[in-house]
Amino acid sequence: MKRNTPFKLHNTQDFNKTALDIFRFQATNNLVYKTFLKHLKVDVNTIKKIEEIPFLPIQFFKSHKIISSESPIEQTFLSSGTTGMLQSKHYVTAISIYEESFTKAFQQFYGAIENYTVLALLPSYLERTGSSLIYMVNNFIEKSKNPKSGFYLDNFDELAKNLEELDRKGSKILLIGVSFALLDLLETYKFNLKNTIIMETGGMKGKRKELIREELHSIFCDGFGVSQIHSEYGMTELLSQAYSKGNGVFECPPWMKILTRDTEDALTILPEGKSGGINVIDLANINSCSFIATQDLGKTYKNGTFEVLGRFDNSDIRGCNLLVL
Repeated sequence: MKRNTPFKLHNTQDFNKTALDIFRFQATNNLVYKTFLKHLKVDVNTIKKIEEIPFLPIQFFKSHKIISSESPIEQTFLSSGTTGMLQSKHYVTAISIYEESFTKAFQQFYGAIENYTVLALLPSYLERTGSSLIYMVNNFIEKSKNPKSGFYLDNFDELAKNLEELDRKGSKILLIGVSFALLDLLETYKFNLKNTIIMETGGMKGKRKELIREELHSIFCDGFGVSQIHSEYGMTELLSQAYSKGNGVFECPPWMKILTRDTEDALTILPEGKSGGINVIDLANINSCSFIATQDLGKTYKNGTFEVLGRFDNSDIRGCNLLVL
């Protein structure tokens, strides 16, 4: 398939047609997905709507090589995980697709990254190799025109100094950080920012007690002196991200869509407003798998936005466990 296919969509009809085209392509060219569909006794030719497409359980990225292309692998992204834990592996045969995806998505929601100073506080991601988030943020830093853009790890003093100075000058700033590191920063400093987007990437990574979103964002709003906390929703297995500009409500770029599935029947798609397992259609995943059943719980709304409500625990994953190749 043409590599630019997912980025030239104009409406829902375009999305649905492209999604079905990619489904048929991957049902033929992705050995794991093809076998998965065979186990389900799915006749590919009978699938006429995106709601009928079977979604591959995300755990398969830990146990199988999920790939739909014969091109050489250019990059392998790895999920985080404790020692001895199986990591997800996303084999990327065209890194330019990922770069186009995250560049266009950020521009859609925030404008050109070149206009921002990018301050990154992502210690847990920097401490391992193969992070797709680090790849994206590093690309943002390189495109940023401010020399103070960069990864600050645990250098809170320099970060706080630059953040306050840049914000006071009226610079557009993106402070992107993992939740526990942002909390660590606020234990020493308190801010009153006017020109800074605070974007959390989620997760305490075992460093702190998990907090519900409302409590976490309340602490951040108070500590940074802002009215809203932004969030990024992405994962190793995806080449696209959704963004929230506040209240935990996410919006997808035009080539990404969220559906929710019944927690008792993984093949049943729920109507908008009903809580269920999050299924992601990511058309940028042309060369791996574009139809992924995640372990997140959420709900969708009629305008295409969605919320993330939590995660399945292992005992809750029923439909996904029925099918092990």
